[in-house]
Amino acid sequence: MSITINIPTALRQFTDGHSSIEVDATTTAEALNRLTSLHAGLRRHLYDDKNALRSFVNIYLNDEDVRHQSGGDTPVKDGDILMIVPSIAGGLTTETEVASALPSLSNEEIARYSRHLIMPEVGLQGQRRLKAASVLMIGTGGLGAPVGMYLAAAGIGRMGIVDFDVVEASNLQRQIIHGTRDIGRPKIESARDRLRDINPHIEIETHETRLTSQNALGLFANYDVVVDGTDNFPTRYLVNDACVLTGKPNVYGSIFRFEGQASVFWAAAPNGGGACYRCLYSEPPPPGLVPSCAEGGVLGVLPGIVGAIQANETIKIILGADGTLVNRLLLFDAWQMKFREFKLRKDPACPVCGENPTIKELIDYEEFCGLRGQPTEQPDALEEITATELKNQLDRGQNLQIIDVRETFEYEIARIPGTKLIPLGQVVSRMNEIDPSRETVMHCKGGVRSAKAIAALKQAGYPGRLINLKGGITAWSDEVDPAVAKY
Repeated sequence: MSITINIPTALRQFTDGHSSIEVDATTTAEALNRLTSLHAGLRRHLYDDKNALRSFVNIYLNDEDVRHQSGGDTPVKDGDILMIVPSIAGGLTTETEVASALPSLSNEEIARYSRHLIMPEVGLQGQRRLKAASVLMIGTGGLGAPVGMYLAAAGIGRMGIVDFDVVEASNLQRQIIHGTRDIGRPKIESARDRLRDINPHIEIETHETRLTSQNALGLFANYDVVVDGTDNFPTRYLVNDACVLTGKPNVYGSIFRFEGQASVFWAAAPNGGGACYRCLYSEPPPPGLVPSCAEGGVLGVLPGIVGAIQANETIKIILGADGTLVNRLLLFDAWQMKFREFKLRKDPACPVCGENPTIKELIDYEEFCGLRGQPTEQPDALEEITATELKNQLDRGQNLQIIDVRETFEYEIARIPGTKLIPLGQVVSRMNEIDPSRETVMHCKGGVRSAKAIAALKQAGYPGRLINLKGGITAWSDEVDPAVAKY
């Protein structure tokens, strides 16, 4: 049986860049085994050391999750499509509401929202629902920017925004709520001013703070809908669990390079409730396994598209419309301009929304995601050097070799003189090009990928001394040579 396996962007570096691969197989497990036989580097990203499929990787046969069929024994037939969907680094009024309790619209608001009012799906009653509703946005970055702007324009009566970051020049390629003159300002101030300019009739509440297990439940309780515009796993699981515990709908979006995901996770949804994020991904990937947008990049228009979908779902929830993304996962490929949709199911064994939940209060999400205080034995400790120290050693003529583990296109943007480029995905196979008799300094953009390269080389038995450049080429630009471009 010949089937096609679609490879997500984050894993294509392990399949020589292929976005789809055809294999002959009779079951999904056999198909994945053939795939990982062809591309051995992919296997550890799909399976753990006990040969079990990792909990943060889901496999869909056509549009059905194989977990709800026969798992790895699910049969396949000619022409089937197998999709690998890894985890990738949005209240409410009811039908029983009394119309007279909804706020009225002024003549100015009627004129502003006239294109809504003449739609029977919205109308005067629906616009009053929007005015009565409250939405909490987590983040005002790539996703939060379009979400906030469209919800403000739509007339959401009360909007809360949570952020603690400042505007940087690199944000402006996609975070359209901020402008050049806002560089250096707190994002929450920039976003507030832009939303007020879009619609002075709405109320905006700012929460300049990091979302934590200590403040999430209190914040969420005061809003009808929560929109997840986060870019890291600890906050994503925190948002999910807080939404489940408070009964709020969680309008989810995530982005990477040119691919995006969107859904509505709502355990307390009418008509039996829906799946939550943990039903889809019970556990996060190990730290560093999934690259962030800062490492992998993101097409500037992608968060605009996914954020607009999140804003659309938020409005539909408030209006009580059918056809929301509850129990549906929408995948979007901006490069190929393709949408795919997969069915989600509530997991009875889910630890937070299942039949016998074990998570009944918010936990330490940094620890849950493996980001807090993992002890490292001294023999395996990472040896580091600062950019200034490296420059001093080079000036003294020390016999060093510098290996750049970034991608070719990054090397073209900026480079440290005298470095040799060996991308991270090739560093083990090209180990013979690194002279073990010389001290080796490894670097990338910020120090994360080079640390992975060092770990991979040590595991492969490389005998030489390996040192990580702390802060990567960004630190070199800051401390040594400002002429080296930062990106």
